[in-house]
Amino acid sequence: MKQGSGSRKVNERAREVIATILLFEISDPRLSMVTVTGCEVSYDRSYCNVYYSAGKDAYEDAAAAFQAAGGRIRSLMAKKLSWRVAPELRFMLDTTVDEAERIGRALNREQKRFEASAEGE
Repeated sequence: MKQGSGSRKVNERAREVIATILLFEISDPRLSMVTVTGCEVSYDRSYCNVYYSAGKDAYEDAAAAFQAAGGRIRSLMAKKLSWRVAPELRFMLDTTVDEAERIGRALNREQKRFEASAEGE
């Protein structure tokens, strides 16, 4: 989806508000180590895809916590933003951090293997 500067600002504002809500107003311990990595708000602001990351062992817990707290987060978000509608929130797991970790480990292994073969020559 093409993003102009206006939609980037809307997305960033939504991300900031949701992150603040999670930090200060939601007391579910399953959401304490969750990071909101981004938001995509639809053009008419009726939907908001919220991307989050969590520890590998907390994927299911975080999804269940968002399922339980979604209505409250939406309500608090509507109060903080002056939008005409409160967007329906869809929470989606963002695994890019895990993928970056996996790639980093693979690169480190290859670096060590390369150094070991260079020493053997």
